Amino acid sequence: MTATWMVLLYGDEGFWSSATPELKAQIMAEHGAYAAACAERGYKILGGEQLDFTASSLSARRSETGAVEVTEGPYTETAEFMGGYYAFETDDPRGLAQLTAEILVTDGGGGVELRRVIPNS
Repeated sequence: MTATWMVLLYGDEGFWSSATPELKAQIMAEHGAYAAACAERGYKILGGEQLDFTASSLSARRSETGAVEVTEGPYTETAEFMGGYYAFETDDPRGLAQLTAEILVTDGGGGVELRRVIPNS
């Protein structure tokens, strides 16, 4: 059954912030190759974007008293940050995960997570 899946891309902020313009261009070209390979294999891209560093993020939660607290920075401290995402329509999420890892995940660097989107009822 066809469903919408989010592909969440994780990596190291330090790597990306210190990457040369040439390396960044190479990585962006890999994303172009990924989009082409997805289209060839029937994975319909619905959208996607690169995300800014966690230093620019805001987190919001409620305190034990119910007051809303908005803070600067990510919700949790992690070694990897979510650097971008794609939204897909597919009936083959395992194949999509395999293709994503083959093209976008480098040896020892980052990873991806696929999550099915729950449709509004």
